[in-house]
Amino acid sequence: MRTKAFFTLMIMVLIVGTTNTALAYVGPGAGLSLIGALWGLVLSVGAALWFVILWPLRRRRKRSQQQRDEAEAAGANHDGDI
Repeated sequence: MRTKAFFTLMIMVLIVGTTNTALAYVGPGAGLSLIGALWGLVLSVGAALWFVILWPLRRRRKRSQQQRDEAEAAGANHDGDI
């Protein structure tokens, strides 16, 4: 079993070691399109994470504002009794 794994590893090393470089050209139009798509993806994921993080904070702030308004309303009702 070990010899089979060793020969497989040696064949993989031989294949990877003997590959040539790819002679490919990415023109300016394709490069700019790729960069623009990448920026769009990065910004959309960032915005999604930003809103997921801020959602509980906005909810907590809204709830505390409602409690503050209710307390002020209750205090205004008691002020008229005096």
